[in-house]
Amino acid sequence: MILQNCRVRFAPSPTGHLHIGGARTALFNWLFARSAGGKFLVRIEDTDRERSTSEYLESVLQSLEWLGLKWDEELYIQSRALEKHHQTAYELLKRGAAYRCFCTPDILERKRKEAEEKHQIYRYDGTCRNLPQEEVESLCRQGKPFAIRCRVPDGETVFDDLIHGKTVFKNEEIDDFIILRSDQTPIYQLAVVVDDHEMGITYVIRGDDHLSNTPKQIILYRALGWELPQFGHMPMILGTDKTRLSKRHGAVSVESYRERGYLPEALKNYLLLLGWSPPGGKGEREILSLEEAVSEFRIEDSLKKSAVFDEQKLQWMNGQYISALSEEELAVRLEPFIMVDKELAAVIAECGSGYLYSVLSLIKLRMKLLTDFILYGGYFYRDPIVYDPEAIKKHWLEKDTVIERLARLRLLIIDENELTIESSERAVRGEAERMGIPAAQLIHPTRLALTGYSISPGLFEVMAILGRETIIRRLELAITYISTL
Repeated sequence: MILQNCRVRFAPSPTGHLHIGGARTALFNWLFARSAGGKFLVRIEDTDRERSTSEYLESVLQSLEWLGLKWDEELYIQSRALEKHHQTAYELLKRGAAYRCFCTPDILERKRKEAEEKHQIYRYDGTCRNLPQEEVESLCRQGKPFAIRCRVPDGETVFDDLIHGKTVFKNEEIDDFIILRSDQTPIYQLAVVVDDHEMGITYVIRGDDHLSNTPKQIILYRALGWELPQFGHMPMILGTDKTRLSKRHGAVSVESYRERGYLPEALKNYLLLLGWSPPGGKGEREILSLEEAVSEFRIEDSLKKSAVFDEQKLQWMNGQYISALSEEELAVRLEPFIMVDKELAAVIAECGSGYLYSVLSLIKLRMKLLTDFILYGGYFYRDPIVYDPEAIKKHWLEKDTVIERLARLRLLIIDENELTIESSERAVRGEAERMGIPAAQLIHPTRLALTGYSISPGLFEVMAILGRETIIRRLELAITYISTL
């Protein structure tokens, strides 16, 4: 495959947030361009005036930038090319590759219903295809509204898909489709061909849902005498029920994953593997750097079957990326999530960056999402307000005994000058030995008292970070709470 002067595009509509499927399409186009030393362009298809909004446009562009998929040239705005779309439709009319259709919406709807009643697939029957020129001119003089339809030729439309290989459509199964509505606005099939030609697009890489559009677009290219781009169609992303990924499967927009604490590099990595596999990897390589992806990406290696979106796998991958970040970089990534809670943000700022880095070094291996910081890191800054009810039943059931043990540990901690991991372990294990109980019977109640949870990083590491005064205070709070049970 020749990749000289490679130009690809991603063409979102600003009628909603950027969908995960759209993000994967953008990613594949971006990687295709970067691997070939070509250009990645973005076209905004905003001709749906009723549903397109500036808010959605901003959201889509922000999501692309967050993912690091920066486009190379100025945005192409489809609505600014309407005159060119209009001119092209009439050029096709002039060439005899299209014709005026005077059938009213009521007539077409009636024919569609008749086909449905007969359990037939509705196709335009060509009523206006061969109207005499005199009749066409007469209807125009009468001011009869008309649409413009493409005259689909006989035979087959054949092309080599970059992913699926040789693909054949029988033209008899394609009806003469409208390219310009009666209100003189263009249909998608015409607009996308004109836009891609104007942008100099050489490769069109998109989802399988566009496969049925391709023969119509090829027919238009050939009718206009324009050079065809090469087409490649990626299998769809499915939900866990093997249907097309949609809102019923949960969050599907890039914005929602960003807000929930996913890293852009993790989301890109996961989307890359939803439809592509590194050559020779055999599924063993799952974490790929952007540099590796660019150097190894070949569109021909795309999978031909649909992939299932598994958020648990995505969370695992996100956790891998979080754990690989330095404490300093992770703190930067966490900042917008911390700032949501102004009181917590103030406490974190007061404690200083050194304390934050110590906390992050301890908890980042447990984090799957950036929002997990509150769960795993919040108790380093706030005394527990509530305690895990299940943990209470398990570790604080014999309250008098637990109170005595925590009280004895408190007295021991009071005598400690400075707590380290080693001195904390020595204190807890030593006191358990003096009580004649397994260390776990003191460790678990103490963990619950200090964190509010039954699970945390190593207790002794937690104690070393919390420090002597905080531990004493929290043991006192827990003893008071347990006495009320």
